[in-house]
Amino acid sequence: SGGHVNPAVSLAMCVTGRLKWTKLPIYILAQFLGAFVGAAAVFGIYYDAFMEFSNGTLEVTGPNATAHVFATYPAPYLSFINGFADQVMSTAVLLLAIFAIFDTRNNSVPKGLEPVVVGLLIIVLTCSLGMNSGCAMNPARDLGPRLFTAIAGWGMEVFTAGNNWWWVPIVAPMLGGVLGAMIYVVFIEIHHSDTQPGEENDTYDKYELTNM
Repeated sequence: SGGHVNPAVSLAMCVTGRLKWTKLPIYILAQFLGAFVGAAAVFGIYYDAFMEFSNGTLEVTGPNATAHVFATYPAPYLSFINGFADQVMSTAVLLLAIFAIFDTRNNSVPKGLEPVVVGLLIIVLTCSLGMNSGCAMNPARDLGPRLFTAIAGWGMEVFTAGNNWWWVPIVAPMLGGVLGAMIYVVFIEIHHSDTQPGEENDTYDKYELTNM
């Protein structure tokens, strides 16, 4: 399937013709379910630690807050505009770099090492752009665990905290992903020389990574 993991990646692939639109709902559903189950696994494994730290009360804000372990919440100083721009830019950079990594007409990453490079890319972006709100860059990774926390005991405050921040890490990464993909296509990809005979250029195969 390509291991997109991220709805913003899947949407950008569809917009640029690298993934069939009929597959998008299936990808997004699987991504959200995966994030939800992952959050449940973390909570189950560290249940005693959560209870010990918070004295048995699962809190969203305050000194004993633990909801931020699962989803992103804005720093006290962060405005909606700044937070939205933060998520758009970080996801745009993520997608621009992903497109470069998997473009076979670049001096590409050695085959089979692409996932390692993408993982390092995410670490770099998280370390450099995570201060404002945790650098979600992924609607599934944020909403899936947020839904889990709402059910598991933190309550609906997970959606109202930060002045109803919850929608920003869903909408902004989707827009940023498309923006980053289009920047790559317009400023780099369409300027490649024509494909030489025999050169690998199967669009769907390349971006779904079935050749790995």
